Amino acid sequence: MKPDNAVDFELRGRPFRAASISIVAMTLVLSACLGDGTSNTATSTSAGSGRPVTAAEASRFLAQASMGASDEEIAAVQARGYTGWIDDQIKQPQTLAQPYVEAMAAKQGVGYFGNFLPTSVVYNAFWARTATGGDQLRQRVAWALSQIFVISLQVATLSQLPRGVANYLDMLGKDAFGNYRTLLQDVTLHPAMGIYLSAFENINDPAHNAFPNQNYAREVMQLFSIGLIQLNQDGSPKLQNGKPVPTYGQPDIVGLSHVFTGFGWYASNPDFSTWAGLSSDPNRDVTAMSAYPYHSSAEKRFLGVDIPAQSTPDAMSDLRIALDTLFNHPNVGPFIGKQLIQQLVTSNPSPAYVARVSQAFDTGHFSTGRWKIGTGSRGDLSAMVAAVLLDAEARDITKLNDAQFGRVREPVLRLSAWMRGFHALSSSGSFSIGDTGNPAHALAMSPMDSPSVFNFYPSDFTPAGSPLGTAGLVAPALKITNASSVVGYADYIRQVVASEGTPGTDPDVFSSYAKEMSLASNPTALVNWLNLLLAYGTLSAHTQSLIEDAVNTIAIPSGDPTIALRQRISVAVTLALCAPEFIVQK
Repeated sequence: MKPDNAVDFELRGRPFRAASISIVAMTLVLSACLGDGTSNTATSTSAGSGRPVTAAEASRFLAQASMGASDEEIAAVQARGYTGWIDDQIKQPQTLAQPYVEAMAAKQGVGYFGNFLPTSVVYNAFWARTATGGDQLRQRVAWALSQIFVISLQVATLSQLPRGVANYLDMLGKDAFGNYRTLLQDVTLHPAMGIYLSAFENINDPAHNAFPNQNYAREVMQLFSIGLIQLNQDGSPKLQNGKPVPTYGQPDIVGLSHVFTGFGWYASNPDFSTWAGLSSDPNRDVTAMSAYPYHSSAEKRFLGVDIPAQSTPDAMSDLRIALDTLFNHPNVGPFIGKQLIQQLVTSNPSPAYVARVSQAFDTGHFSTGRWKIGTGSRGDLSAMVAAVLLDAEARDITKLNDAQFGRVREPVLRLSAWMRGFHALSSSGSFSIGDTGNPAHALAMSPMDSPSVFNFYPSDFTPAGSPLGTAGLVAPALKITNASSVVGYADYIRQVVASEGTPGTDPDVFSSYAKEMSLASNPTALVNWLNLLLAYGTLSAHTQSLIEDAVNTIAIPSGDPTIALRQRISVAVTLALCAPEFIVQK
């Protein structure tokens, strides 16, 4: 006997079961990861300033600039244009994760820090903010920054400070359109980063064989600012005798490590008691670390800078010199700029694209036509983000036919695209998605839960022995893509899509599919809408035919059609979310 929610139907002449839709979905996901031999047939040119933005172009732009397209946002981009939409988004009030954690802590009576809350409260705060926030550009940039300036709940101490981790995400959002120098300092002094990379309560005490921990000094250079090798403005390596030139060596790490000493829990009057945690400020987990007198007074040499030995340690002065040195290094523009391009637009940007984004960072402004953005100060991130999204390569619709352009959409963004596109609701009001890190049963990643400081996947990852490697291309998100995660994603997304928000039986987050219910009686119209919303018109004829065939086999009864229409939507949306044209963002 089949379960009540199972429906038999014919798929290309073969019996098929809606309850087993993950099998077909898995096939589509594998096609996305391995290539299905098809290509789209888009031929329109890139949108210029002289003509309106089409709905497909708006949807594609939102795939790069937001957590997911919706009918309202597509209309907003068409009405305001790309630049007007960016202006509007920058003015949007920030949607915060910290208040969510505080509310959950108060609700469960576990104390202000929420120390005894599960780490899932941070994941849920992320998803609640994604589903309800109007600040979509800020959220997308913050998500990108969280994969560059990584902290992780996998560190035991941070897992006990969910409010602090939520505040770190909020800090990335706050700084998303500010200046990189501010961002770098905020990251450095955030207690969550201090704990994660061992700059917290870091001391230099040679008399007791205690020397500065070098972890943050290494990673702030390698990952957060200048990278391992010297770069040209276009991101290509500078060469000396045919070999790349390193940006720093071990002596630089040692010298810089002394700068990051003497910082600990925030306190209005820092002393040994607050350093040791014997007394504490109630907001210490969400306030920048304080400088204590335990800062190293030793000479500090790094990157050509020499801070002389001090009779009275001055932690903030040393920090300013160090961060100014990193900020003004010529590598920062191409190093950070290329990673933002990879996170938002394409994994393999051309050198010219990187150079234009680097220029926006260096000059602090970006313009297109008569529209300008930026303060004119080096490091302006609003100018850099605009340069990434409005570059000719990003907006050129003919890039849809370029096999070397685009990026594998990471699983978090696949789920967020469903949430935004179908106006996700929550039965509890809490958007309790929970831990999605299991590759066999979920997304193979959870927000703010990277396995290492190198993110869920390094930006230069290429599958070993693949055609990508032969072509000299990278595909970062394929690092977490394997047989287990492919099947896990397909089955997980099937369950999410099918949820009707029934407490105790369904996932907490669901959609009423109001718009889709009006289309489901016409499979072609339904697939056309999903094609625009999720794939900006790029679903191949083969994929569209496959989805329509599946939908057509679910007959509409003569009585109440609600159940059948809902089943049609579940089949169509699941297959669209597993389609190669959706998973490979172009």
